[in-house]
Formats: sequence, C-alpha cells, structure tokens
Amino acid sequence: MWPMLYPILIIIGSNILYNVCTKSTPGEVNAFAALSVTYLIAAIVCFVTFVITAKGRNNFTEFGKTNWTTFVLGVVIVGLELGYILAYRNGWAMNTVSVTANIALAVALIIVAAVFYKETITLKQIAGIVLCGGGLVLINL
Repeated sequence: MWPMLYPILIIIGSNILYNVCTKSTPGEVNAFAALSVTYLIAAIVCFVTFVITAKGRNNFTEFGKTNWTTFVLGVVIVGLELGYILAYRNGWAMNTVSVTANIALAVALIIVAAVFYKETITLKQIAGIVLCGGGLVLINL
C-alpha cells in the first residue's frame, strides 16, 4: 500500500506549496526572471540528489541515456509554470485555478490516452467527464 500512497502524498504536498509559491510570486517581477531563479535552484537540487542517489555508478553516463522527452519536458514545464503565474496575475483564485486546470487536464488525458495509446474510454469515465463538466460550471460561477 505504501508504494502506491507515498508518491501521491508527495504530489499533494508539493502541489500545495507550488500553488502557494506561485500565487505569492511578486507581480512586479518578470515571470521569466522568477522562473530562471526557480529552475536554477531546481537544477542544483536535482544534480545534488542525483549524485547522492547514483551510488557507485558512473554518474555522467546517465545523462547520455536521456532522449528527446527530457528536452521537451524542460520546455513544457516552463509553459506549465508560466501558465499558473499568469493565471494568478490575471485574477484566478487559488481555490479554483488548480481544480479547473486539473479537471480539464484529466478530461484531455482521457482523450489523448484513447487516441495515442489505444486505452479504452469506459462508461464510468464518460460519466466522470460529464460530472466534471458540471463541477467546472459550478466552481466557476
């Protein structure tokens, strides 16, 4: 049970802090300046953690194992962060922006999974999409 639970707890805790920090980013700072500092700190944390966890292995060969997804993910993450910063700066409330984005994301991923990964869309998922649509309307009234 724990291997299934702790990643979700990390996601939840990180997302709470993520939204607090993103909403608290000063409005007068250029978003890309803030993101540059953010990613510098993230890169340092990742590199130090990588060195610590890659015990006894040739650390630098690991970088050669990456592919295009690593580079695209870097660009995509900037878009994700920028989107949240801009959403908060443009008046979205913390209690609706994440829920709205995540529900819309979940619906979109159901479609992406069906089209690109041949996963089936079940009646439960369709019912969930309808309920989520209703929830989005109610949350954003």
